Amino acid sequence: MDKIVVEGGPALRGEVQVSGAKNAGLPVLAATLLAEGEHVVTNLPDLADVRTMGRLLAHLGCEVGRAAAGGDARAAVLRVPALLRPEAPYELVKTMRASVLVLGPLLARFGQARVSLPGGCAIGARPIDQHLKALAAMGAEIAIDHGYVNARVPGGRLRGTDFVFDVQTVTGTENALMAAALAEGRTTLRNCAREPEVADLARALGAMGARIEGAGRTEIQVDGVERLGALHHAVIADRIEAGTLLVAGALTGGDVLVRGADAAHLSALIEKLREAGAHVEAEAGGVRVRGNGPARPIQLRTAPHPGFPTDMQAQMMVLLAVGAGSSVVTETIFENRYMHVLELRRLGADVTVDGKTAVVKGVPKLSGAPVMASDLRASAALVLAGLVASGTTEVQRVYHLDRGYERLEEKLSALGARIRRVKA
Repeated sequence: MDKIVVEGGPALRGEVQVSGAKNAGLPVLAATLLAEGEHVVTNLPDLADVRTMGRLLAHLGCEVGRAAAGGDARAAVLRVPALLRPEAPYELVKTMRASVLVLGPLLARFGQARVSLPGGCAIGARPIDQHLKALAAMGAEIAIDHGYVNARVPGGRLRGTDFVFDVQTVTGTENALMAAALAEGRTTLRNCAREPEVADLARALGAMGARIEGAGRTEIQVDGVERLGALHHAVIADRIEAGTLLVAGALTGGDVLVRGADAAHLSALIEKLREAGAHVEAEAGGVRVRGNGPARPIQLRTAPHPGFPTDMQAQMMVLLAVGAGSSVVTETIFENRYMHVLELRRLGADVTVDGKTAVVKGVPKLSGAPVMASDLRASAALVLAGLVASGTTEVQRVYHLDRGYERLEEKLSALGARIRRVKA
C-alpha cells in the first residue's frame, strides 16, 4: 500500500495540465451500452474508477481497449455487441458508486437489468431511490433482493413520462437521461442536477442521435428514439482536480496556471478564492491563480451546482485553516463530509464542528505528522495541508486519492512541491 510524503514550504509556480473528468467519463462510458458498434471516448483520466468501469463493461460483454488508433493513452475504444449480459455483480460494483449508471442503459436497451447496490466513499448516505423512482415512472418494474436491483420492462420498451426528482441528484439525472433516450415518446425530467458533467453526458448522447433539450438546466426534455449510433466524444476537464490545483497555488502563495481548466465550471470556487484574497483570472487555455498572503475569513456553504461544490469543501478548509481570522463552513450535501477534520487537527488546525457547521480559526502554521485519508477529497486536502506544514507529512491510505486524481503528486512536484509516493 502506498503513502504520500510531503515536505512543506515551497510556493508552487508554473503550469500544469488538468486531466479529463472522471465524473464525466464514467457516465459517458456507461452510455455506450445504449448502442451496438465501436465507440471512442477520449480525454479519459487513467484512474482506478475508470479502470473499474472498463472491467464492468467487459463483464457485460463489451470489448474494451484503453488506447485508440494513433496511440492516444487517454482514449478508450469500446466494441459493444448486439447482445449483452445485463447483470452488474457485487464484486465490481462494490468499490464504485458510479457503477449504478449501467442500470438505465441496460434497462432501456434490453428491457431488463440486474445491478448490485453500489458502494464508494464513506461520506454519508447516497441512496439510489431517485434513480429507481424515475425508471419506475417510465414503466419499469423494480424489486430489490439480496443486495441487487432487479428491473424489467413488461412491454419491452420504456415509455416517456413527466418526472420530478425529490432532490437534485447527478447520477440519478444521468441514469434517467440515458434511459429516456430510448424510451417511447417524450420524457420531461424536472428538478434535474445542473452539473457540467450532466451537460457533457447530454452532448455525448446527442452525438449518438439522442434528442435532448435543456441539459444544464433544472428541466430537461428528451424525445426518445428507436435506436442510437456509435459515439466519438472527448470528456470535459475535471473541474474538481482543477479546483484542487488552484487552491494549492493560493495556499502556498504561488503562481500557477491550470491549463485546460474551464472558468465557467469553477465560478463558485473562483468567487470564494477571490473573497479570501487570492488573485484568480481566466486566461487563454486555462485559469491562473496567484496567492496573496493568508486567506481572509469567509463564509462558505456547499450547494448543488452552480453553488460551491461539496467536493471542494475539504481543500478550501485547508486554505482557511492557515488564514487570518475565523471562517464558517456549512456542509449541506453529505452528513459525513467532515471526516478530514480530525486529521487536520493532528496537523495543528483549529476546527470545531457542530452538526453541519465547522468554524475554522486560522493558525500561523501547521506542523507535519502522519495522517490517514478517509475518502477521496479528504485525501487531497491532507496532501494540500502537507504543502504548508512545517516538517514532514505522511498521508496514508492514498488509494482513496487514486480514485479521483491522476498522479497528483507528480503534478504538484512539477510545480515545485517536495512530494513523493513511497511504499507504506
